[in-house]
Amino acid sequence: MKLNQILHLLFYLTGWAAFSQQKPNVVFILADDLGITDLGCYGNPYNETPYLDSLARKGMLFRNAYAASPICSPSRAAIMTGKHPARLHLTNFLVGNRRDPFSPIEPANWTPYLDTQEITLAEKLKTHGYNTGMIGKWHLGSNKGQNPWEQGFDYSRMITKNGLDYYNYSIAEGSFENTWTDDGTHYLTDKLTDYALEFIDQQNQKPFFLYMAYSAPHVFIIPRGDKLKKYFLKYNKFDGYYNPYYAATLESLDEGVGKIYQKLKANDQLENTIFIFTSDNGGLGLDELGPIPTNLAPYKKWKGHVYEGGVRIPAIVSWPGHIPGNAQSDFSFSNIDFGETLLDLIGEKENLSPDAESVSEAFISDKPQIKERPLFWHYPHFSNQLGRPSSAIKYGDYKLLEFYEDNHLELYNLKEDIAEENDLTLALPLVKQELFEKLTAWKKEVNANLPIRK
Repeated sequence: MKLNQILHLLFYLTGWAAFSQQKPNVVFILADDLGITDLGCYGNPYNETPYLDSLARKGMLFRNAYAASPICSPSRAAIMTGKHPARLHLTNFLVGNRRDPFSPIEPANWTPYLDTQEITLAEKLKTHGYNTGMIGKWHLGSNKGQNPWEQGFDYSRMITKNGLDYYNYSIAEGSFENTWTDDGTHYLTDKLTDYALEFIDQQNQKPFFLYMAYSAPHVFIIPRGDKLKKYFLKYNKFDGYYNPYYAATLESLDEGVGKIYQKLKANDQLENTIFIFTSDNGGLGLDELGPIPTNLAPYKKWKGHVYEGGVRIPAIVSWPGHIPGNAQSDFSFSNIDFGETLLDLIGEKENLSPDAESVSEAFISDKPQIKERPLFWHYPHFSNQLGRPSSAIKYGDYKLLEFYEDNHLELYNLKEDIAEENDLTLALPLVKQELFEKLTAWKKEVNANLPIRK
């Protein structure tokens, strides 16, 4: 019997999908401190991101996607567990300890690692037959039981030393006993991309999950020298509005995404791969370590703040034949929902956590029928980026912010005032009260850790 006859027989006996399509692969790429205004596909005229722009044309671009936190570690924990950082009490970045001696409050007590008892997305996908890989910035703990090779990842390449630099860093290759150290010649973003290509080439029969956590474009901003010239040449055309070093650093990340995409295509894996690109929090809009990296206008503030500039993030999803191409969506969701949504998309819908919901309908349609739910943020700390202890809720068009030092509230209509300039607390007292009650009830439900009054 010829092969095509066998295939037709299997089609009638078992159904085409049952034998020809394994579960889809998942490639989840996370940028570090990338602002929603930084990509060409989001309207940036200076930075050159052709591969990400192409990915957006091939899939769905979200204009109202959010991080669960304005800071990296809590946001990464939310992606891995589907739980809100406030529920985990992992509400600051791992070494965050800033205080203000002139403030009437101390920051909340918190857990500076992801508890080993938490079930990660990698562990969950392994139960469904996936090979799992993690590359890059982990930032959820490094003690026994907390590392990616102990949290569900078969293949781990974790940045360990000099994570803020792009040279002279170290990578733990599956354990701390097996560490590769750069001698100043291997650009970090390129090295991480090479690991991703290696992982993809190792995959064969089983579906795989790649969690690709680039360190770029986080400060220090150290680009490859061969990428700077064109940004210098056009710098004055934009009145110094953009940072050429940041643009060149971002370009290397963009090229890495392109190489991963082309590797999937060359290995005939692209058609059966869910491809996600997003950021862990908003961009950095002040001179924390060197020149200001980016400008988030018209959004207010930046990383470390619960205003839009700190929590609104780029998000692009692609899956040929399933997610429409050249589509854009205004649907609002949090990165807490990525895990639950992925489980739904691979046909294994389950409750990852009490905080997450599948938004798969929003991934496959730019006009989903599902109702948006309230989104919450809780950052009871003093950020390195000048953010103050605060919480926030977004429900529909309105967003309410609560600041713990003086207990004042701010209310904005994001549909009419994306820059959060016109405080409506006096004009709309009933809306303010409704959202404040919802925010208060939510903090009680998740047992949120609160600042301490001096």
